[in-house]
Amino acid sequence: MSSTTSRTTKIAAAGIATLAVAALAGCGAGRTGDAGAGAGIVLGTTDKIFALDPAASYDNGSKQVQAQVFQTLLDFPAGGSTPQPDAAEKCEFTAPTVFTCTLRPALKFANGNPLTANSVKFSFDRMLKINDPNGPASLLGNLDKTDVVDERTVAFTLKVPNDQTFASGGLSANAGYIVDEKSFPADKTLSDEDVVKANPFSGVYTIGSYEKNKLVEYKANPGYNGLQDKPKSDIVSVKYYASSDNLKLDVQNGAIDVAYRSLTPTDIDSLRGNDKLAVHEGPGGELRYMVFNLNTMPGNDPAQKLAVRKALASSIDRAALATGIYKNLYTPAYSSVPQVFPGATEPYKEIYGEKPNKDAAAKYLRDAGLIVPVQVNLQYNPDHYGTSSSEEYAAIKSQLEGTGLFQVNLQATEWVTYQKERARDAYPVFQFGWFPDFPDADNYLTPFFAPNNMLQSHFEDPKITSLLTAQLTEADPAKRKALLAQAQTELAQNHIPILPLLTGKQIAVAGKNVQGVDETLDMASKLRYGMLSK
Repeated sequence: MSSTTSRTTKIAAAGIATLAVAALAGCGAGRTGDAGAGAGIVLGTTDKIFALDPAASYDNGSKQVQAQVFQTLLDFPAGGSTPQPDAAEKCEFTAPTVFTCTLRPALKFANGNPLTANSVKFSFDRMLKINDPNGPASLLGNLDKTDVVDERTVAFTLKVPNDQTFASGGLSANAGYIVDEKSFPADKTLSDEDVVKANPFSGVYTIGSYEKNKLVEYKANPGYNGLQDKPKSDIVSVKYYASSDNLKLDVQNGAIDVAYRSLTPTDIDSLRGNDKLAVHEGPGGELRYMVFNLNTMPGNDPAQKLAVRKALASSIDRAALATGIYKNLYTPAYSSVPQVFPGATEPYKEIYGEKPNKDAAAKYLRDAGLIVPVQVNLQYNPDHYGTSSSEEYAAIKSQLEGTGLFQVNLQATEWVTYQKERARDAYPVFQFGWFPDFPDADNYLTPFFAPNNMLQSHFEDPKITSLLTAQLTEADPAKRKALLAQAQTELAQNHIPILPLLTGKQIAVAGKNVQGVDETLDMASKLRYGMLSK
């Protein structure tokens, strides 16, 4: 596998070229004595944990755990789009290619080990060295090296100057979690059991008990010193469900306080009428799409493979999926960048049309010398992206076969196996989804399309890489938008590494006695358990 040093970075929302983030007074000591403080909260989800080790996972189920127990240097405040100091006291560009952070004094992990600049360097060096195919190392593509200046100061040297996203995507997202150098090996990942046993946590919570994908109990970390306030609930438990049916039943009966990912659209509609429950909707940003493995997908050469992708892009009825399957909780996506982000365009609508075009699809295949029906092996996941995935991909199969141009072999695999197999080239065409790491259009481009991308799809193109680097370092918002638009058009017109399908809001259903849900449903796509109370 090629090194992540070839990747451009994706990190921060808007204009960080001269970022200097000052520490917030009193962080970590905000709320005390709130009504209900100390009372336990129970959440339910059908998401699965892939791995607790930050170097080994880049999925929403794992992220929800990691976000509670690990710190980053910077983090997003609830509802905010600009990162602020968490483990750091301040961060700033000290040179065009040097981003320097000073840690808060006397930080410690829950096991008593000190959290110092050495811990930070170890964490970033380790992430890049392991470069796990299921991990988030791709977020650090613009990082050249990490140096310890002194016990509380660390300097990040970047490959290209004035990175507009390093603060957000490098230091505030999945690849930026700080781990204990005395607990984690430098060159391999650590099992969940060993992570829990080592207690190497400096976040708002520690893990009290852990039954993977069954039940996880969190306990408030009295030693936390960072951006977030004191947790409103001392104990939070998360219960994992194999079926959204049981998830709905338990939130309906009050057996759990919050259901977050993933109830079916029909379930959500029915629960809106329950006078004991509230349906909370957060900002959009979730993306549902199909990925093409450029090595194993149908076609005998790159030209034929591209023709297949263009024909598929011309054949799917997104509006029918949004309305018929998801009851308009999702809307059609005509770019990998959802429309809620500045710089988003809709090139797939402009190039391939808003409605399916069988004649255009047939011409792409015919001109490339392909014999129809083209055989497509399409893999989807029945649990991680919600049980409606089965209906969604059955509908896609029906749409494609209805053209007479494709014969679809549809297969399903559960998430933990799915993650491993898709990175081993087992799936020629497969379902994937995305939840933003940080609120910026680049978060939907660099991770997908830069060299050594997290999709492991074998896509790499010099022109796309150049455009990604250009927008990454462009401080002028208007010029950056133009570069983002150019990249989206080029991807849709000449490559189609992924086929965007739908984009949607975040949905959580909670008892009406639960507070704090709306405040934490934001574009960071992580629940801050410490904000929840009842």
